[in-house]
Amino acid sequence: MKPIFVQLRCKPGQTYEVADAIYKTELVSELYSTSGEWDLLLKVYIKESEEIGRFVNEKIACIPGIERSLTTITFTAF
Repeated sequence: MKPIFVQLRCKPGQTYEVADAIYKTELVSELYSTSGEWDLLLKVYIKESEEIGRFVNEKIACIPGIERSLTTITFTAF
């Protein structure tokens, strides 16, 4: 499994609804509310063979109330 981090910008007034919907999917390891440009931060573990873009688009970004997403992948550097 590999970790990815996804930040979400929600439509105004819909952050709690989006967070509830994400929580119900049981796909997310950690879910945080954040301040600033993005509303939510998710930590997700996906299979090594799974395509990240397809996973995010089909499982997360399609949730109603999401305006935009930013996905960050990590690398073992040291």
